Amino acid sequence: MQFFFAENTESDIFQLSEEESAHCIRVLRKAVGDTLHVVDGHGTLCVCTILEAHPKHCTVQVVERQSGYGRRPFALHLAVAPTKNAARLEWLVEKAVEMGVESITPIVCQHSERCVMKRERLDKIAISAMKQSLKAFLPIIHDPTPLADLLDEAHQSASLNHHSTQRFIAYCDGDHRTPLRDAYTPGSDALILIGPEGDFSPDEVHHALAAGFVPVTLGTSRLRTETAALAAIAFLNLYSN
Repeated sequence: MQFFFAENTESDIFQLSEEESAHCIRVLRKAVGDTLHVVDGHGTLCVCTILEAHPKHCTVQVVERQSGYGRRPFALHLAVAPTKNAARLEWLVEKAVEMGVESITPIVCQHSERCVMKRERLDKIAISAMKQSLKAFLPIIHDPTPLADLLDEAHQSASLNHHSTQRFIAYCDGDHRTPLRDAYTPGSDALILIGPEGDFSPDEVHHALAAGFVPVTLGTSRLRTETAALAAIAFLNLYSN
């Protein structure tokens, strides 16, 4: 099975984008009457047949529509400082989407070396990873956010909601850190902070702890930012399955 992406699948008959049409008709050589599986990034999976096999505007008709396809009972939010090397951030986004994450927030920290991202490119990578991993939900990629703002928002959200998201901060040095596998309650919503290549500053750690974040460790190895982020997502997904 292969997934295609269309932003709007509400109509019974709709067209794929020029890029998706070209891949479908020119590359895969699909023809009129062939079956396609199309997702909209919001959990809708449509089983469609091709009405017009045009390489620029392939037209399809929905024969079956399923909402909430692959919806998980928990949500993982990764807040990570963008790496200095943009390619590493792109790799992380691709792998995080494949493994399963509901939202990604790039955070601006005191030791951050990159505060600007190519948002359109990251969105394109995320869509490709969603299709590759046969998912119907496209993770939300937020704009770069100062760490202090994210901490305030998380603290206010926890105060307003009885169903609180578990909040973690992973960093390299410091006492009283708990292994993530011991701190996390499987199946719970989680927000985890991963710092920049220079790690979080002591002041940032202090403010995160004051906002209710639990200090955790991912093991004895010192990991690169993108490795630590992916390890955390892998751990949380594994413990919840």
